[in-house]
Amino acid sequence: MPPASTGASTIVVDASAPQSPVTTTAEPAAATHERLEPGRPGYRRMSFALFAAGVAAFALLYSTQALLPAVSASFDATAGQASWTVSAATGALALFVLPLSALSERFGRRQMMTASLAIAVLVGLLVPLAPSMGALIALRAVQGAALAGLPASAMAYLAEEVRPKALVAAIGLFVAGNSIGGMSGRILTGWVAQAWGWRAALAAVGLLALACAVAFHFLIPKARNFRPGSLNPKALAKTVATHLSDPLLVRLYAIGALFMTVFGAVYTVIGYRLVEEPFSLPQGVIGSIFLVYLVGTVSSAAAGRLVARLGRRGALYLAVSTTAAGLLLSLADQLAAVLLGLVLITAGFFAGHAVASSSVSRTATTGRAQASALYQSAYYLGSSAGGTLGAVAFHAGGWAATVALGLLAVLGVVSITLYGTRVARAERRALVPATR
Repeated sequence: MPPASTGASTIVVDASAPQSPVTTTAEPAAATHERLEPGRPGYRRMSFALFAAGVAAFALLYSTQALLPAVSASFDATAGQASWTVSAATGALALFVLPLSALSERFGRRQMMTASLAIAVLVGLLVPLAPSMGALIALRAVQGAALAGLPASAMAYLAEEVRPKALVAAIGLFVAGNSIGGMSGRILTGWVAQAWGWRAALAAVGLLALACAVAFHFLIPKARNFRPGSLNPKALAKTVATHLSDPLLVRLYAIGALFMTVFGAVYTVIGYRLVEEPFSLPQGVIGSIFLVYLVGTVSSAAAGRLVARLGRRGALYLAVSTTAAGLLLSLADQLAAVLLGLVLITAGFFAGHAVASSSVSRTATTGRAQASALYQSAYYLGSSAGGTLGAVAFHAGGWAATVALGLLAVLGVVSITLYGTRVARAERRALVPATR
């Protein structure tokens, strides 16, 4: 099972599966060029290029999350208002990921990735100059919409250009770029903001993303196996409707959204809690808290073994139990307990996300790219909702209210999983012939 990324959802690609409802107009399959694999020219360049793209994209996407207390102070804004600098970006990404992934089928994966990074980096260099909270939120929304063109296009590019036996490793490196970008962006902004302020911190992330985008442009090999097609909106709408009418897929989308609601709420608000009494931590140390994300790499990688031992629903029960235990532990006023709580929340979230996201690709028999894009939409809508609602809850009732919101989302995951268990049992009983 592929690991879940930090701030980005995992997509399992089946190179043999239809990737979207388009009408192919290019050369026949017999003319397909030889695909990339380790040891062949272009593979290493491609790997570094997509790693750089992943770092840039997710450093930009969550660049303000560790800075929210400083942004609030600068604009005299509440936690709920400042949280929109994160939620606007993730929400826009959720809304645009499906249409932009479809456009990549017509105009090309490489072109879509290049355009997405270029626009997102340009906006990223303007973000530090935002004169007001409204302008900052608007720029972040544009940035999130631009970044929506990267994840699905990158996965489709890899499926078309890399040999199947090397595909998992190639996707793993892109996901690693997501993880490192999401984590390093938060840590970088924390320490730079402590020394020079939040605007300088966002400028530093913009420059990091610019360097990564330039590296991507010069390193990424030209697509040799992409066959453009004419978009068929009716077929796309039918595919999406089919996925949304599948009860199991809808449950998986809801589980991903609810897990991300917990995660978005906790990591959007944790900076506000740690900057206050009794902790009073400096901005740089708060940014370093995001090193806890490394726990997610371990737990998501272990999710495959958990599923093999406990089954998909058993693994989900373990994930939600771990997340709930972390939420309750984080209520303590001792820093060590809060950190251990964050470790458990992170481990539970990434394990649950890995189980849900990988199950989407196994469940969808057609239109797997659209099925994964819908999961991404639900995932990032959960992030957006969690960040905003978690901040509103914190403003109204402190950390305990944010934890209550997280526990409510965890209860939703448990309810959906219990329902799925009952449905599966009923289906098994229906398959057993009645005995006299």
